[in-house]
Amino acid sequence: MSREILLLVDALAREKSVPRETIFTALEQALASATKRRFTDKFLQEEADVRVEIDRLTGEYKGFRQWVVVPDEEHEEPARQIAITDAPERGEGLELGDIIEEPLEPVDFGRIGAQTAKQVILQKIRDAEREQVLSDFLDRDELLVTGTIKRIERGNVIIESGRIEALLPRDQTIPKENLRVGDRVRAYLLKVDRTLRGPQLVLSRITPELIKVLFELEVPELEEGLLELKAAARDPGLRAKIAVKSNDPRIDPIGTCVGMRGSRVQAVTGELAGERVDIILWSADPAQFVINALAPAEVSSIIVDEEKHSMDVVVDEEQLAQAIGRGGQNVRLASELTGWQLNMMTEAEANSKRDTEHGSIQELFMAKLDVDEEVAKILIAEGFSNLEEVAYVPISEMLEIESFDEDTVNELRRRARDALVTDAIKSEETIETAADDLLAMQGMDDDTAHLLATKGVRTMGDLADLAIDELTELTGMEADRAKELIMTARAPWFVEQPA
Repeated sequence: MSREILLLVDALAREKSVPRETIFTALEQALASATKRRFTDKFLQEEADVRVEIDRLTGEYKGFRQWVVVPDEEHEEPARQIAITDAPERGEGLELGDIIEEPLEPVDFGRIGAQTAKQVILQKIRDAEREQVLSDFLDRDELLVTGTIKRIERGNVIIESGRIEALLPRDQTIPKENLRVGDRVRAYLLKVDRTLRGPQLVLSRITPELIKVLFELEVPELEEGLLELKAAARDPGLRAKIAVKSNDPRIDPIGTCVGMRGSRVQAVTGELAGERVDIILWSADPAQFVINALAPAEVSSIIVDEEKHSMDVVVDEEQLAQAIGRGGQNVRLASELTGWQLNMMTEAEANSKRDTEHGSIQELFMAKLDVDEEVAKILIAEGFSNLEEVAYVPISEMLEIESFDEDTVNELRRRARDALVTDAIKSEETIETAADDLLAMQGMDDDTAHLLATKGVRTMGDLADLAIDELTELTGMEADRAKELIMTARAPWFVEQPA
Protein backbone atom coordinates (compact mmCIF):
# COMPACT_ATOMS: atom_id res chain seq x y z
CA MET A 1 0.00 0.00 0.00
CA SER A 2 2.81 2.44 0.90
CA ARG A 3 4.58 1.92 -2.45
CA GLU A 4 1.26 2.22 -4.30
CA ILE A 5 0.60 5.58 -2.65
CA LEU A 6 3.97 6.98 -3.74
CA LEU A 7 3.50 5.73 -7.29
CA LEU A 8 -0.02 7.21 -7.39
CA VAL A 9 1.21 10.61 -6.17
CA ASP A 10 4.02 10.74 -8.76
CA ALA A 11 1.71 9.68 -11.59
CA LEU A 12 -1.03 12.17 -10.73
CA ALA A 13 1.44 15.04 -10.22
CA ARG A 14 2.89 14.46 -13.70
CA GLU A 15 -0.42 13.88 -15.42
CA LYS A 16 -2.30 16.83 -13.90
CA SER A 17 0.67 19.23 -13.64
CA VAL A 18 0.02 19.94 -9.98
CA PRO A 19 2.52 19.86 -7.06
CA ARG A 20 3.11 16.53 -5.27
CA GLU A 21 2.21 18.21 -1.97
CA THR A 22 -1.25 19.01 -3.35
CA ILE A 23 -1.76 15.31 -4.20
CA PHE A 24 -0.53 14.23 -0.74
CA THR A 25 -2.97 16.69 0.90
CA ALA A 26 -5.84 15.40 -1.26
CA LEU A 27 -4.95 11.80 -0.37
CA GLU A 28 -4.85 12.59 3.33
CA GLN A 29 -8.29 14.20 3.16
CA ALA A 30 -9.65 11.30 1.11
CA LEU A 31 -8.28 8.67 3.49
CA ALA A 32 -9.62 10.64 6.47
CA SER A 33 -13.07 10.75 4.88
CA ALA A 34 -13.03 7.01 4.18
CA THR A 35 -11.70 6.24 7.67
CA LYS A 36 -14.45 8.29 9.29
CA ARG A 37 -17.07 6.39 7.25
CA ARG A 38 -15.50 3.05 8.24
CA PHE A 39 -15.65 3.84 11.95
CA THR A 40 -19.12 5.37 11.99
CA ASP A 41 -20.76 2.41 13.73
CA LYS A 42 -18.02 2.19 16.34
CA PHE A 43 -18.27 5.88 17.21
CA LEU A 44 -22.07 5.99 16.78
CA GLN A 45 -21.44 9.48 15.39
CA GLU A 46 -20.83 10.40 11.77
CA GLU A 47 -19.37 13.74 12.87
CA ALA A 48 -16.26 12.14 14.36
CA ASP A 49 -13.15 14.14 13.45
CA VAL A 50 -10.41 12.06 11.79
CA ARG A 51 -6.98 13.09 10.58
CA VAL A 52 -4.67 11.06 8.35
CA GLU A 53 -0.96 11.71 7.99
CA ILE A 54 1.10 10.31 5.08
CA ASP A 55 4.89 10.04 5.29
CA ARG A 56 6.16 11.84 2.19
CA LEU A 57 9.23 9.58 1.92
CA THR A 58 7.89 6.11 2.69
CA GLY A 59 4.21 6.46 1.77
CA GLU A 60 3.14 4.98 5.12
CA TYR A 61 0.10 6.58 6.69
CA LYS A 62 -1.36 6.86 10.17
CA GLY A 63 -4.87 7.75 11.27
CA PHE A 64 -5.91 9.74 14.32
CA ARG A 65 -9.23 10.59 15.88
CA GLN A 66 -9.41 14.14 17.24
CA TRP A 67 -11.31 16.04 19.93
CA VAL A 68 -11.05 19.76 20.70
CA VAL A 69 -11.18 21.02 24.30
CA VAL A 70 -14.13 23.40 24.79
CA PRO A 71 -15.88 25.10 27.76
CA ASP A 72 -18.44 22.94 29.54
CA GLU A 73 -21.35 25.08 28.35
CA GLU A 74 -20.26 24.65 24.70
CA HIS A 75 -19.86 20.86 24.90
CA GLU A 76 -22.55 19.98 22.33
CA GLU A 77 -20.74 17.52 20.00
CA PRO A 78 -19.25 14.63 22.01
CA ALA A 79 -17.91 13.00 18.85
CA ARG A 80 -15.68 16.02 18.16
CA GLN A 81 -15.41 17.86 21.48
CA ILE A 82 -14.39 17.23 25.09
CA ALA A 83 -15.41 19.40 28.02
CA ILE A 84 -12.62 21.23 29.86
CA THR A 85 -13.60 19.55 33.16
CA ASP A 86 -13.12 16.09 31.56
CA ALA A 87 -9.84 17.02 29.84
CA PRO A 88 -7.53 16.04 32.78
CA GLU A 89 -8.61 12.43 32.26
CA ARG A 90 -7.02 12.57 28.77
CA GLY A 91 -3.77 14.33 29.71
CA GLU A 92 -2.19 16.96 31.91
CA GLY A 93 -1.93 20.66 31.11
CA LEU A 94 -4.69 20.70 28.53
CA GLU A 95 -6.26 24.11 27.85
CA LEU A 96 -9.21 25.45 25.88
CA GLY A 97 -8.65 25.01 22.16
CA ASP A 98 -6.12 22.18 22.53
CA ILE A 99 -6.48 19.13 20.29
CA ILE A 100 -6.51 15.62 21.75
CA GLU A 101 -5.56 12.81 19.34
CA GLU A 102 -5.98 9.06 19.60
CA PRO A 103 -4.18 6.76 17.10
CA LEU A 104 -6.40 4.51 14.99
CA GLU A 105 -5.56 1.04 13.81
CA PRO A 106 -4.98 0.66 10.05
CA VAL A 107 -8.20 -0.25 8.30
CA ASP A 108 -9.24 -2.03 5.16
CA PHE A 109 -11.34 0.54 3.37
CA GLY A 110 -13.31 -1.84 1.21
CA ARG A 111 -15.14 -0.90 -1.98
CA ILE A 112 -17.23 1.96 -0.54
CA GLY A 113 -14.30 3.51 1.31
CA ALA A 114 -12.10 3.30 -1.77
CA GLN A 115 -14.81 4.92 -3.90
CA THR A 116 -15.17 7.77 -1.38
CA ALA A 117 -11.42 8.30 -1.36
CA LYS A 118 -11.34 8.35 -5.16
CA GLN A 119 -14.09 10.99 -5.34
CA VAL A 120 -12.36 13.25 -2.82
CA ILE A 121 -9.01 12.90 -4.59
CA LEU A 122 -10.47 13.68 -8.02
CA GLN A 123 -12.33 16.72 -6.68
CA LYS A 124 -9.20 18.05 -4.97
CA ILE A 125 -7.18 17.51 -8.12
CA ARG A 126 -9.78 19.32 -10.21
CA ASP A 127 -9.66 22.23 -7.75
CA ALA A 128 -5.86 22.23 -7.86
CA GLU A 129 -5.86 22.15 -11.67
CA ARG A 130 -8.30 25.06 -11.81
CA GLU A 131 -6.20 27.01 -9.32
CA GLN A 132 -3.03 26.31 -11.30
CA VAL A 133 -4.59 27.35 -14.61
CA LEU A 134 -5.97 30.50 -13.00
CA SER A 135 -2.62 31.27 -11.37
CA ASP A 136 -0.86 30.91 -14.74
CA PHE A 137 -3.41 33.27 -16.32
CA LEU A 138 -3.12 35.89 -13.56
CA ASP A 139 0.68 35.76 -13.76
CA ARG A 140 0.40 37.09 -17.31
CA ASP A 141 -1.37 40.24 -16.01
CA GLU A 142 -3.99 40.01 -18.75
CA LEU A 143 -6.97 42.23 -18.08
CA LEU A 144 -8.70 41.61 -21.41
CA VAL A 145 -10.28 38.16 -21.68
CA THR A 146 -11.18 36.85 -25.14
CA GLY A 147 -13.27 33.72 -25.40
CA THR A 148 -16.26 31.88 -26.80
CA ILE A 149 -19.69 31.84 -25.20
CA LYS A 150 -20.18 28.29 -23.92
CA ARG A 151 -23.65 28.68 -22.43
CA ILE A 152 -26.07 31.29 -21.08
CA GLU A 153 -27.81 30.66 -17.76
CA ARG A 154 -30.61 33.07 -16.77
CA GLY A 155 -28.84 35.96 -18.45
CA ASN A 156 -25.42 35.09 -17.01
CA VAL A 157 -22.92 34.30 -19.76
CA ILE A 158 -20.31 31.55 -19.34
CA ILE A 159 -17.25 32.26 -21.49
CA GLU A 160 -14.60 29.68 -22.30
CA SER A 161 -11.11 31.11 -22.84
CA GLY A 162 -8.57 28.37 -23.38
CA ARG A 163 -8.71 26.13 -20.30
CA ILE A 164 -10.48 28.80 -18.25
CA GLU A 165 -14.19 29.32 -17.74
CA ALA A 166 -15.21 32.86 -16.84
CA LEU A 167 -18.51 34.39 -15.78
CA LEU A 168 -20.01 37.48 -17.40
CA PRO A 169 -22.89 38.37 -15.02
CA ARG A 170 -26.11 39.65 -16.45
CA ASP A 171 -25.66 43.09 -14.85
CA GLN A 172 -22.23 43.41 -16.52
CA THR A 173 -23.51 42.86 -20.05
CA ILE A 174 -24.22 45.71 -22.44
CA PRO A 175 -27.98 46.46 -22.41
CA LYS A 176 -29.89 45.09 -25.43
CA GLU A 177 -26.75 43.34 -26.75
CA ASN A 178 -27.70 40.07 -28.44
CA LEU A 179 -25.17 37.50 -27.24
CA ARG A 180 -25.52 33.89 -28.44
CA VAL A 181 -23.77 30.61 -27.73
CA GLY A 182 -20.72 30.28 -29.97
CA ASP A 183 -20.09 34.04 -30.27
CA ARG A 184 -16.55 35.29 -29.61
CA VAL A 185 -16.51 38.18 -27.15
CA ARG A 186 -14.03 40.31 -25.26
CA ALA A 187 -14.55 41.44 -21.68
CA TYR A 188 -12.58 43.08 -18.89
CA LEU A 189 -11.40 41.07 -15.87
CA LEU A 190 -13.39 42.68 -13.07
CA LYS A 191 -12.33 40.42 -10.18
CA VAL A 192 -11.50 36.89 -9.12
CA ASP A 193 -14.32 35.42 -7.05
CA ARG A 194 -13.06 32.68 -4.73
CA THR A 195 -16.22 30.83 -3.81
CA LEU A 196 -16.89 27.38 -2.39
CA ARG A 197 -16.90 26.00 -5.94
CA GLY A 198 -13.37 27.27 -6.53
CA PRO A 199 -11.93 30.47 -7.98
CA GLN A 200 -13.75 32.02 -10.92
CA LEU A 201 -13.02 34.96 -13.20
CA VAL A 202 -15.78 37.59 -13.14
CA LEU A 203 -15.89 39.73 -16.29
CA SER A 204 -17.51 42.99 -17.35
CA ARG A 205 -18.45 44.57 -20.67
CA ILE A 206 -19.75 47.82 -19.18
CA THR A 207 -16.80 49.07 -17.13
CA PRO A 208 -14.90 52.09 -18.54
CA GLU A 209 -11.71 50.06 -18.10
CA LEU A 210 -12.77 47.86 -21.03
CA ILE A 211 -12.70 50.72 -23.50
CA LYS A 212 -9.21 51.65 -22.27
CA VAL A 213 -7.72 48.20 -22.93
CA LEU A 214 -9.49 47.97 -26.31
CA PHE A 215 -7.92 51.25 -27.42
CA GLU A 216 -4.53 50.04 -26.17
CA LEU A 217 -4.93 47.06 -28.50
CA GLU A 218 -5.82 49.22 -31.49
CA VAL A 219 -3.44 52.15 -30.85
CA PRO A 220 0.21 51.06 -30.52
CA GLU A 221 1.20 54.59 -29.48
CA LEU A 222 -0.70 54.06 -26.21
CA GLU A 223 1.26 50.91 -25.39
CA GLU A 224 4.52 52.62 -26.33
CA GLY A 225 3.80 55.53 -23.99
CA LEU A 226 3.69 58.17 -26.71
CA LEU A 227 0.03 58.73 -25.83
CA GLU A 228 -1.81 58.39 -22.51
CA LEU A 229 -5.46 57.53 -22.05
CA LYS A 230 -6.18 59.61 -18.94
CA ALA A 231 -9.87 58.90 -18.32
CA ALA A 232 -12.94 57.20 -19.73
CA ALA A 233 -16.70 57.36 -19.13
CA ARG A 234 -19.42 55.22 -20.68
CA ASP A 235 -23.13 54.92 -21.22
CA PRO A 236 -22.72 51.24 -22.23
CA GLY A 237 -23.89 50.43 -25.74
CA LEU A 238 -24.80 54.04 -26.53
CA ARG A 239 -22.00 56.52 -26.05
CA ALA A 240 -18.59 56.91 -24.42
CA LYS A 241 -15.99 59.62 -23.91
CA ILE A 242 -12.25 59.10 -23.53
CA ALA A 243 -9.61 61.73 -22.69
CA VAL A 244 -6.18 61.36 -24.28
CA LYS A 245 -2.91 63.21 -23.85
CA SER A 246 0.15 63.26 -26.09
CA ASN A 247 3.63 62.88 -24.60
CA ASP A 248 5.16 63.71 -27.98
CA PRO A 249 4.36 67.15 -29.45
CA ARG A 250 4.65 65.70 -32.96
CA ILE A 251 1.70 63.34 -32.42
CA ASP A 252 -1.95 64.41 -32.68
CA PRO A 253 -3.63 62.37 -29.91
CA ILE A 254 -7.17 62.58 -31.29
CA GLY A 255 -6.25 61.80 -34.90
CA THR A 256 -4.01 58.92 -33.81
CA CYS A 257 -6.82 57.31 -31.80
CA VAL A 258 -9.34 57.81 -34.62
CA GLY A 259 -7.00 56.14 -37.12
CA MET A 260 -6.93 56.21 -40.91
CA ARG A 261 -10.52 56.80 -42.09
CA GLY A 262 -11.69 56.08 -38.54
CA SER A 263 -10.41 52.49 -38.62
CA ARG A 264 -9.18 52.39 -35.01
CA VAL A 265 -12.18 53.94 -33.31
CA GLN A 266 -14.53 51.88 -35.51
CA ALA A 267 -12.81 48.68 -34.39
CA VAL A 268 -13.52 49.61 -30.75
CA THR A 269 -17.09 50.66 -31.57
CA GLY A 270 -17.70 47.33 -33.32
CA GLU A 271 -16.47 45.47 -30.25
CA LEU A 272 -18.89 47.40 -28.01
CA ALA A 273 -22.18 46.81 -29.83
CA GLY A 274 -21.98 50.05 -31.81
CA GLU A 275 -21.20 52.33 -28.84
CA ARG A 276 -20.23 55.76 -30.21
CA VAL A 277 -16.93 57.06 -28.81
CA ASP A 278 -16.04 60.76 -28.41
CA ILE A 279 -12.26 61.33 -28.18
CA ILE A 280 -11.44 64.35 -26.01
CA LEU A 281 -8.15 66.21 -25.59
CA TRP A 282 -7.11 66.01 -21.93
CA SER A 283 -5.97 69.19 -20.16
CA ALA A 284 -4.30 69.78 -16.80
CA ASP A 285 -6.53 72.86 -16.42
CA PRO A 286 -9.84 71.52 -15.03
CA ALA A 287 -11.92 74.27 -16.66
CA GLN A 288 -10.37 73.67 -20.09
CA PHE A 289 -10.81 69.92 -19.63
CA VAL A 290 -14.53 70.45 -18.95
CA ILE A 291 -14.85 72.67 -22.03
CA ASN A 292 -13.24 69.92 -24.14
CA ALA A 293 -15.44 67.24 -22.56
CA LEU A 294 -18.67 69.08 -23.36
CA ALA A 295 -17.86 69.38 -27.07
CA PRO A 296 -19.47 69.83 -29.51
CA ALA A 297 -21.42 72.31 -27.35
CA GLU A 298 -19.71 75.70 -27.00
CA VAL A 299 -19.15 77.06 -23.49
CA SER A 300 -19.49 80.80 -22.80
CA SER A 301 -17.97 80.86 -19.32
CA ILE A 302 -17.20 78.69 -16.31
CA ILE A 303 -17.31 79.47 -12.58
CA VAL A 304 -15.22 77.04 -10.51
CA ASP A 305 -16.12 76.19 -6.90
CA GLU A 306 -13.08 74.36 -5.52
CA GLU A 307 -14.70 73.73 -2.14
CA LYS A 308 -17.72 71.89 -3.58
CA HIS A 309 -15.65 70.49 -6.47
CA SER A 310 -18.26 71.76 -8.89
CA MET A 311 -18.47 74.12 -11.85
CA ASP A 312 -21.24 76.34 -13.12
CA VAL A 313 -21.02 76.00 -16.89
CA VAL A 314 -22.67 78.83 -18.83
CA VAL A 315 -23.78 78.27 -22.44
CA ASP A 316 -25.98 80.16 -24.87
CA GLU A 317 -29.63 79.24 -24.62
CA GLU A 318 -29.61 77.59 -28.07
CA GLN A 319 -26.60 75.51 -27.00
CA LEU A 320 -28.08 74.29 -23.71
CA ALA A 321 -29.94 71.25 -25.08
CA GLN A 322 -26.86 70.09 -26.98
CA ALA A 323 -24.60 70.57 -23.94
CA ILE A 324 -26.93 68.55 -21.71
CA GLY A 325 -27.59 65.88 -24.34
CA ARG A 326 -30.50 63.49 -24.69
CA GLY A 327 -31.55 62.40 -21.23
CA GLY A 328 -28.63 64.35 -19.76
CA GLN A 329 -26.18 61.95 -21.39
CA ASN A 330 -23.58 64.46 -22.59
CA VAL A 331 -23.23 66.37 -19.35
CA ARG A 332 -23.33 63.15 -17.29
CA LEU A 333 -20.49 61.60 -19.27
CA ALA A 334 -18.51 64.85 -19.15
CA SER A 335 -18.93 64.93 -15.38
CA GLU A 336 -17.77 61.32 -14.99
CA LEU A 337 -14.84 61.92 -17.34
CA THR A 338 -13.56 65.06 -15.59
CA GLY A 339 -14.51 64.16 -12.02
CA TRP A 340 -16.30 67.49 -11.51
CA GLN A 341 -19.97 68.13 -10.76
CA LEU A 342 -21.24 70.23 -13.66
CA ASN A 343 -24.19 72.60 -13.34
CA MET A 344 -25.39 73.68 -16.79
CA MET A 345 -27.12 77.05 -17.12
CA THR A 346 -27.90 79.85 -19.54
CA GLU A 347 -26.55 83.40 -19.30
CA ALA A 348 -29.83 84.58 -17.76
CA GLU A 349 -29.75 81.82 -15.11
CA ALA A 350 -26.10 82.55 -14.36
CA ASN A 351 -26.81 86.26 -13.92
CA SER A 352 -29.76 85.52 -11.64
CA LYS A 353 -27.67 83.17 -9.50
CA ARG A 354 -24.80 85.67 -9.38
CA ASP A 355 -27.14 88.47 -8.30
CA THR A 356 -28.57 86.26 -5.53
CA GLU A 357 -25.10 85.28 -4.29
CA HIS A 358 -23.86 88.88 -4.47
CA GLY A 359 -26.91 89.97 -2.47
CA SER A 360 -26.09 87.46 0.29
CA ILE A 361 -22.42 88.48 0.35
CA GLN A 362 -23.39 92.18 0.39
CA GLU A 363 -25.65 91.61 3.41
CA LEU A 364 -22.85 89.69 5.14
CA PHE A 365 -20.30 92.48 4.62
CA MET A 366 -22.73 95.20 5.69
CA ALA A 367 -23.67 93.31 8.87
CA LYS A 368 -20.28 91.93 9.92
CA LEU A 369 -18.03 94.80 8.80
CA ASP A 370 -20.51 97.56 9.66
CA VAL A 371 -20.11 99.23 6.26
CA ASP A 372 -22.57 100.81 3.87
CA GLU A 373 -23.85 99.32 0.63
CA GLU A 374 -21.28 101.16 -1.51
CA VAL A 375 -18.26 99.72 0.33
CA ALA A 376 -19.78 96.23 0.27
CA LYS A 377 -20.32 96.45 -3.49
CA ILE A 378 -16.72 97.60 -4.04
CA LEU A 379 -15.43 94.56 -2.12
CA ILE A 380 -17.64 92.24 -4.18
CA ALA A 381 -16.56 93.88 -7.43
CA GLU A 382 -12.93 93.31 -6.45
CA GLY A 383 -13.60 89.58 -6.00
CA PHE A 384 -14.02 89.30 -2.21
CA SER A 385 -16.65 86.74 -1.24
CA ASN A 386 -16.13 86.06 2.50
CA LEU A 387 -14.69 87.53 5.70
CA GLU A 388 -11.57 85.32 5.62
CA GLU A 389 -10.46 86.91 2.35
CA VAL A 390 -10.93 90.43 3.72
CA ALA A 391 -9.09 89.59 6.94
CA TYR A 392 -6.13 87.67 5.58
CA VAL A 393 -5.54 88.53 1.91
CA PRO A 394 -2.12 90.24 1.52
CA ILE A 395 -2.53 93.92 2.41
CA SER A 396 -0.73 94.88 -0.81
CA GLU A 397 -3.64 93.47 -2.84
CA MET A 398 -6.23 95.50 -0.93
CA LEU A 399 -4.14 98.67 -1.27
CA GLU A 400 -4.47 98.29 -5.04
CA ILE A 401 -8.20 99.08 -4.73
CA GLU A 402 -8.46 102.70 -5.91
CA SER A 403 -11.47 103.50 -3.72
CA PHE A 404 -9.69 102.53 -0.46
CA ASP A 405 -6.83 104.29 1.33
CA GLU A 406 -4.48 102.59 3.79
CA ASP A 407 -6.53 103.55 6.87
CA THR A 408 -9.71 102.16 5.31
CA VAL A 409 -7.96 98.90 4.39
CA ASN A 410 -6.55 98.42 7.90
CA GLU A 411 -9.92 99.15 9.48
CA LEU A 412 -11.72 96.67 7.21
CA ARG A 413 -9.15 93.97 7.99
CA ARG A 414 -9.48 94.61 11.74
CA ARG A 415 -13.31 94.44 11.63
CA ALA A 416 -13.18 91.23 9.56
CA ARG A 417 -10.84 89.56 12.06
CA ASP A 418 -12.97 90.67 15.02
CA ALA A 419 -16.06 89.25 13.32
CA LEU A 420 -14.32 85.93 12.68
CA VAL A 421 -13.24 85.69 16.34
CA THR A 422 -16.79 86.46 17.50
CA ASP A 423 -18.23 83.80 15.18
CA ALA A 424 -15.66 81.25 16.39
CA ILE A 425 -16.60 81.87 20.02
CA LYS A 426 -20.29 81.45 19.19
CA SER A 427 -19.48 78.25 17.33
CA GLU A 428 -17.66 76.81 20.36
CA GLU A 429 -20.59 77.74 22.59
CA THR A 430 -22.98 76.02 20.20
CA ILE A 431 -20.87 72.85 20.17
CA GLU A 432 -20.88 72.86 23.97
CA THR A 433 -24.69 72.79 23.84
CA ALA A 434 -24.50 69.51 21.92
CA ALA A 435 -24.89 66.54 24.25
CA ASP A 436 -21.92 64.29 24.96
CA ASP A 437 -23.66 61.31 23.35
CA LEU A 438 -24.02 63.22 20.05
CA LEU A 439 -20.39 64.38 20.06
CA ALA A 440 -19.11 60.89 20.89
CA MET A 441 -21.33 59.13 18.36
CA GLN A 442 -19.53 57.02 15.76
CA GLY A 443 -19.18 58.90 12.46
CA MET A 444 -19.82 62.31 14.08
CA ASP A 445 -17.37 65.22 13.83
CA ASP A 446 -17.29 68.66 15.51
CA ASP A 447 -18.35 70.55 12.39
CA THR A 448 -21.40 68.36 11.86
CA ALA A 449 -22.26 68.46 15.59
CA HIS A 450 -22.02 72.26 15.51
CA LEU A 451 -24.24 72.48 12.44
CA LEU A 452 -26.81 70.13 13.99
CA ALA A 453 -26.78 72.07 17.26
CA THR A 454 -27.48 75.31 15.40
CA LYS A 455 -30.55 73.56 13.93
CA GLY A 456 -31.77 72.43 17.36
CA VAL A 457 -30.52 68.83 17.05
CA ARG A 458 -28.43 68.49 20.23
CA THR A 459 -28.74 64.84 21.28
CA MET A 460 -28.64 61.38 19.69
CA GLY A 461 -32.34 61.15 20.43
CA ASP A 462 -33.01 64.35 18.47
CA LEU A 463 -31.01 62.95 15.56
CA ALA A 464 -32.73 59.55 15.73
CA ASP A 465 -36.15 61.21 15.41
CA LEU A 466 -35.24 62.80 12.06
CA ALA A 467 -36.03 61.33 8.65
CA ILE A 468 -33.25 61.11 6.07
CA ASP A 469 -34.73 63.84 3.86
CA GLU A 470 -35.13 66.11 6.91
CA LEU A 471 -31.45 65.72 7.81
CA THR A 472 -30.26 66.33 4.25
CA GLU A 473 -32.43 69.44 4.04
CA LEU A 474 -31.11 70.76 7.37
CA THR A 475 -27.44 70.15 6.65
CA GLY A 476 -27.04 69.71 2.90
CA MET A 477 -25.14 66.44 3.44
CA GLU A 478 -25.38 63.45 1.09
CA ALA A 479 -28.29 61.07 1.64
CA ASP A 480 -25.97 58.09 2.28
CA ARG A 481 -24.17 59.91 5.10
CA ALA A 482 -27.47 61.14 6.54
CA LYS A 483 -28.81 57.58 6.56
CA GLU A 484 -25.65 56.27 8.23
CA LEU A 485 -25.79 58.89 11.03
CA ILE A 486 -29.50 58.35 11.66
CA MET A 487 -29.14 54.55 11.80
CA THR A 488 -26.22 54.93 14.24
CA ALA A 489 -28.33 57.24 16.41
CA ARG A 490 -31.20 54.72 16.31
CA ALA A 491 -28.98 51.74 17.19
CA PRO A 492 -29.89 51.91 20.93
CA TRP A 493 -33.54 51.40 19.96
CA PHE A 494 -32.75 47.87 18.80
CA VAL A 495 -30.70 46.77 21.81
CA GLU A 496 -32.65 44.27 23.89
CA GLN A 497 -33.29 45.56 27.38
CA PRO A 498 -32.70 43.14 30.30
CA ALA A 499 -35.86 41.62 31.66
